[in-house]
Amino acid sequence: MSEIPMKELEKLSPFELKDLLIKAAKKSADKSAKLMLNAGRGNPNWIATTPRQAFFLLGQFALGEARLNRDEPKIGLAGMPQQEGIAARFESFLAKHSGEPGADLLCGTYELGVKKLGFDPDAFVHELADSMIGDNYPVPDRILGHAERVIHEYLDKAMFDNRPPTGKFDLFAVEGGTAAMCYIFNSLKANRLLSAGDKIAIGVPIFTPYIEMPGLEDFQLEMVEVVQDELAADGTHAWQYSEAQIRKLEDPAVKAFFVVNPSNPPSMAIRQKTIDQIVRIVETKRPDLMILTDDVYGTFVPGFRSLAADLPHNTILVYSFSKHFGCTGWRIGVIGIHQENVFDTLIAKLPEKERRALDTRYGSLTTEPAKMKFIDRMVADSRCVALNHTAGLSLPQQMQMLLFAAFALLDSDDAYERRCREIVQQRLASLYKGLGLPLPSDPQCAGYYRELDLENWAARVVGQDFVDYVNRSSNPYNLFFRLAEEYQTVLLNGSGFDGPPWSVRVSLANLDDDAYDKIGQELAEICRAAADKWRGSGKA
Repeated sequence: MSEIPMKELEKLSPFELKDLLIKAAKKSADKSAKLMLNAGRGNPNWIATTPRQAFFLLGQFALGEARLNRDEPKIGLAGMPQQEGIAARFESFLAKHSGEPGADLLCGTYELGVKKLGFDPDAFVHELADSMIGDNYPVPDRILGHAERVIHEYLDKAMFDNRPPTGKFDLFAVEGGTAAMCYIFNSLKANRLLSAGDKIAIGVPIFTPYIEMPGLEDFQLEMVEVVQDELAADGTHAWQYSEAQIRKLEDPAVKAFFVVNPSNPPSMAIRQKTIDQIVRIVETKRPDLMILTDDVYGTFVPGFRSLAADLPHNTILVYSFSKHFGCTGWRIGVIGIHQENVFDTLIAKLPEKERRALDTRYGSLTTEPAKMKFIDRMVADSRCVALNHTAGLSLPQQMQMLLFAAFALLDSDDAYERRCREIVQQRLASLYKGLGLPLPSDPQCAGYYRELDLENWAARVVGQDFVDYVNRSSNPYNLFFRLAEEYQTVLLNGSGFDGPPWSVRVSLANLDDDAYDKIGQELAEICRAAADKWRGSGKA
């Protein structure tokens, strides 16, 4: 058990507590010669191979292009890819490398761009090759032009179920969803859309930084929790928002609503009934409500459609490629904001003094700063405005992102996407088998994580008296250290995500399939042992 006092442990983010648990589990594993099971992180243990093969093959082509106008191989120096005639050379390269890993995807990507999206062949291929080399600054800095079109097509499929809203979203290529969060929080503050003391609604349980960031000295925002408080017919958590919780958004003092959908850690997509209620509130009472939806797990729910599809003008869409494609180390994602949006409208309505201050802030970038879009202000803010000319995600990262998007678009029967869903759903079934519980069936379940409320289970199966006894005699953190020290298993505390105090988050993405039955058995064993101890104490 950690020597750090419980009160101190309670202050830690679950991701920092995890490090202490790993240390305890490793120490125990070394003594027992057992394997440690770390189900605390959401890093998937699968990867998409084809887009990576295409990336490396594209790199070969790009290097060949760089050597065409200057080549000094003895000292390892070459020139820069040139645009004229590059498409024809690319076609010859693909013919020469036909059948090699990644070649079919490059062919398909080229045809997607030229035939479906109407790209100029030379301009498109030059963007591909020059970006692979990474010899230029990102231009445009927000996102490359051809990459934006391809990735937009992917979002229409993956986030909008091929039923996108009217109009287009401007995209900002960023260093994963975490960078997106930082940029959004900072720009909302910089542009006077959120100020110290303002209220924002947060859908909980939620990825911990969404809870922690509002309270930082940088922002000083007041958080209103919108809780997934509904129970299913059997008394378990449905992990959905009740109508009463959503009505908190009607309060005009609530400036924004931040939500992860499907949720983390419950891993449930918001049902359409709730989305419809949010739409009614925005349309009838809160047209000024700003919404941020983080939809990284959307591809794990069949037919998923983002909140941004129903409320495109009010919503900032955040999407990271990390989970679906197994590329957390690439740090790639996008922020999407509709070209007609509430953020630009609210900036235009600011008091004159505030607008003048913003004109000064962005005045070095344009002669008409008042007309600068919020998303372009975000790009500038990401580099403290003064370094806007060197802003933007690295070009090789943008190319890998483009190839991931093209891979999904060209996967006509969605074989890869369906297999990713099968992996986590099979592991979820294995977890419940180990727990000895029937697996709940819910079409909104992404299955990437599972949040298990052990107090809820104990109240239903053993009784409230037992729950009261456990709360008096123990602390939830004892459970996590016991799992680490006795079973060499690391889980995260659900309370760190503003979930129930005795809940645990199990990642179903990062361990071998057979590990989850074992984790389920361990949790069941701990619960049974606690109940037996209570019964034997004479307090039952």
